[in-house]
Amino acid sequence: MSIYLLLAWEFFKTGLFAIGGGAATIPFLSEMGGKYGWFSQEELTNMIAISEATPGPMGINMATYVGYTTAGFAGGLIATLALIFPSIVIICLVAKFLTQFRDNKIVNDAFYGIRPAVAALIATVVIGLIQDAFYKPDTGLTAALIPPAILFLVIFVMLQFKKLKKIHPVFWFAGAAVAGIVLKM
Repeated sequence: MSIYLLLAWEFFKTGLFAIGGGAATIPFLSEMGGKYGWFSQEELTNMIAISEATPGPMGINMATYVGYTTAGFAGGLIATLALIFPSIVIICLVAKFLTQFRDNKIVNDAFYGIRPAVAALIATVVIGLIQDAFYKPDTGLTAALIPPAILFLVIFVMLQFKKLKKIHPVFWFAGAAVAGIVLKM
């Protein structure tokens, strides 16, 4: 199977079943990395960080990155379009039949039931990423966990003050990027 068809198929499936936004694509990407070797878990962690820090939807940023690194510009375009295609079709269908779906108990119950599954998928991947980043099988938890844990606690305490809550999120992202660079050195 050509790499382009494979990218299209994998990202089409991701777009079809990743309900809940960009973070919901992470389990699918994790599986792709293991199945095809397109990227490592460490690269996935970096993709998540960069996708969160750059403008645009996280899932689309990651699809574009994976497609581009796997098969160049055409791969990035194909992966991105394949990811968004199911959403476009579903949105068009929902818009067409909005009045029928709006008050449909079955549809409302289905979406209510999907929420815990999406949360569990995301939590599973987050736990796996934390383990990959901070736990080594031979030595256990690494000392690398201490600075981010301290930074998390400091920021959590800072956000308890009303004046600091009013700071624009762009400054928090910039500060987190600087802290990440400093901690990585």
